Amino acid sequence: MWRSFFLAVGAMLVIVGIETMVIDSATIYSKGTVQSPEGAEQSASPPRRATRVVQPEEWVPWTAMSIGAIVVLYAFTLPQRFARGGG
Repeated sequence: MWRSFFLAVGAMLVIVGIETMVIDSATIYSKGTVQSPEGAEQSASPPRRATRVVQPEEWVPWTAMSIGAIVVLYAFTLPQRFARGGG
C-alpha cells in the first residue's frame, strides 16, 4: 500500500514539473461572477468572471521533477526495506 502511494505521489510531482516547464502562465477562473455596477446596462455584455494569472518561477519545474524522481526511487526501494525487518 505504501509503495503505491509513494509511487503515485512521485509520478504526480514529475508530471506537474513537466507541465509547469511547458507553460508560461496559467489563468485560473473563479466559480462566482463579478457583479456589474448598478447603473450599467445588463444586456450590454455578460458579467466578467474574476481571474487570477499564475506564472511559475523558473525553479519550480526542476524542483518538482527532482523531488518526484527521488520519491519514485524511494518507492521502488520500499519492499527491500521492509523485507529486511527495518520497519
